[in-house]
Amino acid sequence: MYYSAKYIVLEDKVLEDYYMEVEDGKVKSFSKDKPEEFEYLGEIIAPGLVDTHIHGYAGKDIMDCEKGYLNEISKGILECGVTSFLPTTLTDTTEKLDKACEVIGEEYEDVEGAKVRGIFLEGPFFTEKYKGAQNPSYMSDPSIDKLKRWKELSKGLVNKIAIAPERDGAIDFIKKANAMGVRVALGHSDASFEKAVEAVDAGANIFVHVYNGMSGLHHRNPGMVGAAMKTDSIGELICDGHHVNPAAAEILMDVKGRDRIALITDCMSAGGMPEGDYKLGDYPVIVKDGTARLKDSGNLAGSILKLKEAVKNVVEWEIADVFEAIQMASLIPAKSVGIDDVCGKIHEGYDADFIVLDENLDLLATFLNGERVFG
Repeated sequence: MYYSAKYIVLEDKVLEDYYMEVEDGKVKSFSKDKPEEFEYLGEIIAPGLVDTHIHGYAGKDIMDCEKGYLNEISKGILECGVTSFLPTTLTDTTEKLDKACEVIGEEYEDVEGAKVRGIFLEGPFFTEKYKGAQNPSYMSDPSIDKLKRWKELSKGLVNKIAIAPERDGAIDFIKKANAMGVRVALGHSDASFEKAVEAVDAGANIFVHVYNGMSGLHHRNPGMVGAAMKTDSIGELICDGHHVNPAAAEILMDVKGRDRIALITDCMSAGGMPEGDYKLGDYPVIVKDGTARLKDSGNLAGSILKLKEAVKNVVEWEIADVFEAIQMASLIPAKSVGIDDVCGKIHEGYDADFIVLDENLDLLATFLNGERVFG
């Protein structure tokens, strides 16, 4: 089967007026020569988006640990343009995290929607000051034995974990986690600039939703934000217009380079759902006016952002061009956790997981293995 569009976005260039051949669910070739039969899809064919930080969708949460919920989330996020994702946990009891990892490990191969490419453990090794919507009762110093157990229970899926670098034993933990094939992110932390840089030097490579849940940039204490800017790490950004001012997002992009920025959603179960009352972990949440906030404090509690919206937002804010925006939501997040060998780009031999956008960057269709699954 051949597909065409005005533009086809690859990892390093954009093809104009090309035809893409798909065979047995894989991308086979690209050609300027017009085939006898093809389907014209629209303005832009782009790689399927990769969300490496998403807690839930369509009323379902990873921490519910309910049979079938992972599949419902995977199907739901197809409408967001996402074809690969890392189901993301929250700070909770060891037993609850055991169960979450076990359920994902049992079900990930059978999901019908976006493909599960790993697990992101967001916590529980954080500090209380910047706890966000995470429960401090379950926070502790990092334990490599617990990480080993979670990786085993998930059938090896765990490939990313976030910690606060000021916790006791953090540096040793980072080195041992990396040796296990787990990428370490830094977040929900009051660490000094120096402590955060030390963690990056030890092997941490991601800063979780930069600006949110971390010590800020001050001219005498550059903090976590300063370390995110200074180091050769990848910075996550939630570009919903609520978590980070567009000017602050642009500053981070300018300092780090857009090839070091991963657009993520941090979406919770209310994504794709009507306004109203929801829960995030143990906490009641109210969803209203495009935000999810804790009922008691009014603090932001994850987001209801769709990743396709983040791509459109950064272009409309004039802080990234279309090519950069697409890479920041596909290739860069995939690279951040070392899964760019299977997703994050349109490439010969890769699964034909791609999306179709119109000239306004609105999503027209989502394809998995060369088959239209949304739109």
